[in-house]
Amino acid sequence: MVRTLGVAVVGFGWMGRVHTQAYARVPHHFPGLSLRPELVAVADEVPGRAEEAAAQYGFAAAHRDWREVAADPRVQAVSIAAPNFLHREIGLAMAEAGKHIWIEKPVGLTAEDARAVSDAVTKAGVQGTVGFNYRGAPAVAAARELIASGEIGTVTHVRIRLFSDYAAHPEGALTWRYERERGGSGVLGDLASHGVDLARFLLGEIEALTADTAIFLPRRARPTGATAGHTRATGGELGPVENEDYVNCLLRFASGARGVLEACRVSVGEQNNYGFEVHGTKGAVFWDFRRMGELGVSRGTSYQDQPVSTVYVGPGDGEYAAFQPGSANSMGYDDLKVIEAHHFLRSIAENTPYGATLADAVHSAAALDAMSRSAEQGAWVPLA
Repeated sequence: MVRTLGVAVVGFGWMGRVHTQAYARVPHHFPGLSLRPELVAVADEVPGRAEEAAAQYGFAAAHRDWREVAADPRVQAVSIAAPNFLHREIGLAMAEAGKHIWIEKPVGLTAEDARAVSDAVTKAGVQGTVGFNYRGAPAVAAARELIASGEIGTVTHVRIRLFSDYAAHPEGALTWRYERERGGSGVLGDLASHGVDLARFLLGEIEALTADTAIFLPRRARPTGATAGHTRATGGELGPVENEDYVNCLLRFASGARGVLEACRVSVGEQNNYGFEVHGTKGAVFWDFRRMGELGVSRGTSYQDQPVSTVYVGPGDGEYAAFQPGSANSMGYDDLKVIEAHHFLRSIAENTPYGATLADAVHSAAALDAMSRSAEQGAWVPLA
């Protein structure tokens, strides 16, 4: 029996739009799911944005204040795609109102924020899914199975990279993303949080780390109006960039493996260059987000001069079969959010967590806090 679930989206910038589109697509890709999302409400503080979203996507109600969503009994589940500094307040309010939450990473500004939301979800007995979308790529699921099976031997080291140019233009507006009070830890929360989640998803817990950070574009112009995404601004008053453009981190895993995690938001010439290279005692596995359906795999008994083969993922790898019928058919970023939406709704339907949870967000946020402390202290920092 299929039942309807009233959903709402809080924050309708690019990510709120992606969540909304994912809800619309879930029934088509996962027809066996016992829940069907119904778009009940949308909230955004920018004048006219919620109304525009309601007109385009069919939300029953549009609000400027997210508190009206929390008070709406028709809303049973909420996507939280608002800026980082609002994650904790909105997450707590929605959980306390008995609503399931799908919240974007990094779930606040600190590990304390993420832990508070996680505790509220547990106390309320609702489900919480977090937007670590890259772990949902079928190739990443295949890589995890390959590593766990021992086909590349014992993992010795990993390199995880997240390079992008979205903040590389010197005319990029000084939005909330660049403020410590509202954006938190800069590229750590924005990109390195994904890297930490991938590291844990593939290799297990991180035991200790040491990090170095930098701000390469120290001043930007303040925007003169509402912003969405990565807006440019010229002629506005210049203000300081308060959080990190770049982080480089060495990792020690509980397994004994070592790792390097590097992230940058001002890498000229790099567009979404996200991926990993995992090396083991008998082989290796490589993934590049820009070639999302491929894995580079080296395995065998040659060790020295052992070749690398390109393997195309297909049905049987992660959730690939819900989107394409045969290997080497392309998937895209939005498909990963459909997978997240499916995990969220399935968690609610079965009262069992699927996909990335708030516990994963707490682990990631703790690692980000440790990176910040390490950069300040110039020392290794243990993770509990």
